[in-house]
Amino acid sequence: MRTHWILLLALFVFAACQQPKQYVSNEGFIYGTVYHVTYESEGGKDLQPEIEAVMNELNQSMSTFDSTSTISKVNRNEPTTLDPYFLTVFKRAQEISTITEGAFDMTVAPMVNVWGFGFKNKEQVTPELIDSLLALTGYQKVHIENGQLVKEHPNTMLDASAIAKGFACDLVADFLQQQGCENFMVEIGGEVVAHGQNAKGNAWSIGISNPNDHEFFTQQKLKAIVSLTDRALATSGNYRNFYVEDGVKYAHTIDPKTGYPVQHSLLSTTVLANDCMTADAFATSFMVSGLEKSIEIANQVDEIDVYFIYSDENGDYQTYVSPGFKKLLKKEYE
Repeated sequence: MRTHWILLLALFVFAACQQPKQYVSNEGFIYGTVYHVTYESEGGKDLQPEIEAVMNELNQSMSTFDSTSTISKVNRNEPTTLDPYFLTVFKRAQEISTITEGAFDMTVAPMVNVWGFGFKNKEQVTPELIDSLLALTGYQKVHIENGQLVKEHPNTMLDASAIAKGFACDLVADFLQQQGCENFMVEIGGEVVAHGQNAKGNAWSIGISNPNDHEFFTQQKLKAIVSLTDRALATSGNYRNFYVEDGVKYAHTIDPKTGYPVQHSLLSTTVLANDCMTADAFATSFMVSGLEKSIEIANQVDEIDVYFIYSDENGDYQTYVSPGFKKLLKKEYE
């Protein structure tokens, strides 16, 4: 009889340990955009409050829309302790600025603002105004010294919008792994980290939008689908954020070297990397650099793979796909 009860107890414990995990999906609004997180959770536990706490913690460091954040205090030249998030983002940003020869530059903030894409109201843009802002811009004009940000010019300001959402994805992914989640997908405003498998036991399928101004706000057709696991992906494109004034289209990607919105054939840049902060920053920098320079840089950086959509001389869409990215393409559409 005792052996019988021991056997039943063992079977009960084994069954409890083998309970299938459930996938939970959360969505919400953060950083001025929408986020989606899907994860395998034991017992179907909902981690949304904790996930949002992680994202809000980064807001307190890197949000230029929060007057109490670390970056806002830095921009106002107020003495402040640089928190670990700020230091991590700034260090990686400076590294990518060097690699891209300044195409990525956190000090572009004043120019983004005057064109109406930043955290201040749009201004009347003149060549004289742009020249004055160029004197403040340049990643070489800021550095960390004794735990403080040192500026060559007190009016230099930082903007982390082209790297912080990617870093937020990394932070949420780290949190989920700490909770024992082995399978998850984190997406914030188009930046993605995927790990393990989806609920069907397959790699996560991530779509790349067709870079059409009108389709993005209506049916938003896809240009390609990527099979993603254990990597990060970020897409940047001027079809996402722009305005038309006096018949001229002004895109949100500002060239730090000229102070003007970029005008070239590259329409969309998608970057695969081991972390989303890196993918996010490179995707933005490639939109600044243009097609030929971006291909050159991408071929020199072993840790990334790229998918570029550009317009040829006839106005037709063409793509450049790196060999590593091509291996992960599930489908491409005309």
